[in-house]
Amino acid sequence: MKKLIVNKIAVALLCVICSTACSDDYLEETNPNELSTGSFWKNNVDLNGGLTAVYNAFKNTSIFNVVSDNHRSDMSWPGFGRPNTQNSFYLQTFNDAENDIRNKWSATYTVIFRSNQVISNGERLIATYKDQDKIDFATQIIAQAKFFRGISYSYLYNMYNQGSVPIFDFVPEAESDFYQPLSSASEVKAFYLADLEFAYENLPPVWDGNSNVGRVTAAAAAAELGRSYLYEEDYTAAEVYFNDIITNGEYGRALVDNIGDNFSEAGEFNSESILEVSYSINFKSELNPYDSQNVSNVLSRIFAPGNLGGYRASMPSAWLQLAYKNEELDMSDPRNFVPCEDGEEGCDPVTLMRPRSYSLRASYSIAVVDDMDTPYYGGLSTADATVFNNKETAYFRKYTNWATVNTESDIVPNTRSGLNIRLVRLADVYLMLAECLIKGGTDDAGVEQAMALVNEVRHRSALKLIGPNGSGTYPGADHDDIAYDAKTLMEHLMYVERPLELSEEGHATRFLDLRRWGVLKERFQDLSQRRYWADNYPFIDKEGKPLTRWGSILKEGESPIANGFTFIDYAQAAVNYNESVHGYYPIPNSEVTANPNLNN
Repeated sequence: MKKLIVNKIAVALLCVICSTACSDDYLEETNPNELSTGSFWKNNVDLNGGLTAVYNAFKNTSIFNVVSDNHRSDMSWPGFGRPNTQNSFYLQTFNDAENDIRNKWSATYTVIFRSNQVISNGERLIATYKDQDKIDFATQIIAQAKFFRGISYSYLYNMYNQGSVPIFDFVPEAESDFYQPLSSASEVKAFYLADLEFAYENLPPVWDGNSNVGRVTAAAAAAELGRSYLYEEDYTAAEVYFNDIITNGEYGRALVDNIGDNFSEAGEFNSESILEVSYSINFKSELNPYDSQNVSNVLSRIFAPGNLGGYRASMPSAWLQLAYKNEELDMSDPRNFVPCEDGEEGCDPVTLMRPRSYSLRASYSIAVVDDMDTPYYGGLSTADATVFNNKETAYFRKYTNWATVNTESDIVPNTRSGLNIRLVRLADVYLMLAECLIKGGTDDAGVEQAMALVNEVRHRSALKLIGPNGSGTYPGADHDDIAYDAKTLMEHLMYVERPLELSEEGHATRFLDLRRWGVLKERFQDLSQRRYWADNYPFIDKEGKPLTRWGSILKEGESPIANGFTFIDYAQAAVNYNESVHGYYPIPNSEVTANPNLNN
């Protein structure tokens, strides 16, 4: 059962940073922070209620900015209308007036302000307690609040102004308190690392009881600490935290057998989940679905096809589609065979089985017209379920409710989804640890161990494994029979394993990967040179009638059709991207205008 996140105290407790629209008359009234200390923050029950408001703030999807942050990478095309788009994130023309940049900043600081309320009052209460159980309970609440403050600052550090942002480690009481100057990037990093370390040391490995499902754990803190050190190329420090997650049995973490469980409602909070944000469509239906206080999200509508209740505002980029479609299967694995009828193309007349159209990882990540083995909305084939028109050759399955509804419009009220957002899962940790073992592609000593981790992730999806035949944990599985060194294994991680395993997941995962590797401009330039075209797909529909989905199968190369359409991705991004301008978001102009100390 999901842990529901309900904001019980937000109005009475705080007024967040000026860019989150404090009312003008607030400063003329009695300070609600002073009132709340006397009337609300009396005991651990109140403290836990305050923590609920922190969890509620962190589910604001503006923090994760899934669509725009991925448009900045090589993951997606911004909606229908090829070849034209005005999307400033995809084109690399965004500036400090963008709504998504402002909303992300505002929502992230809301988490910080609410966390500070809990931390400040929790520390005050602990100083008055003599009962050790009360102290321990309050300490765990503070640890959760520090986790959220820490991860929020890590997001700001990685995304804004080269890491230099204002630090708030207190509860503002006067107007001037809201106008903090910029802290240096090194100060911000030290601040959030200290918070995450406190969480790591004081959070349990797991929580008991259904009522605690969804609470952050020491594993989540370890993952964020390890990621932070990896991003700074401190592989030794990062390895310690990743190894703890993988080898510490107290965490109970394991890769799930079916990769699709990581994207479905039925698979929420599974053994692979490390940090996951909970949503539900069963509450607050009276609110506008875009309201930050809503406990649902709107991502399913953003990603779903137009005839299935979606806006298709983000679709897989051309290279990503083909990379998924070209994944090689482990033909020794029975999961890669499906039942067929005698005489069907590829059907073995003895076993009446044939190979899958595409890998399990591909089929659960994207929907393509000729995937004959993984149903789509309403249990229909992808070709039956949607028309793939307007030069739309694939859709993301992730974040959509294809497995449970006939169309996204079936969810009432419309535009809402209860699917959780998975921010960190164990496969990500495996791949980050693999990168640490080869030290970013510079050390051959850890290649064998790193390959074993990569192959665990691949084996879960019945993919052909990497490395020499007969090697590794699964010697009987099909291998690509390539002798990898640190450099070539790193290239595999960069351009195959991480993007295909983690597409659209986490917090700006792909963008931050490409930027930290220093290849973002080069990547855009390379992809802008590639050409693709779309062939037609004839099929027999559910009623037994022949139909054709025109221009629905993506292929590489110039269109062989006279006056045919050729896909070109990232042409403008290749020209426009400038690391000094587009590597980080600017501080929102509304914040610069409101805070005079940002100009000093």
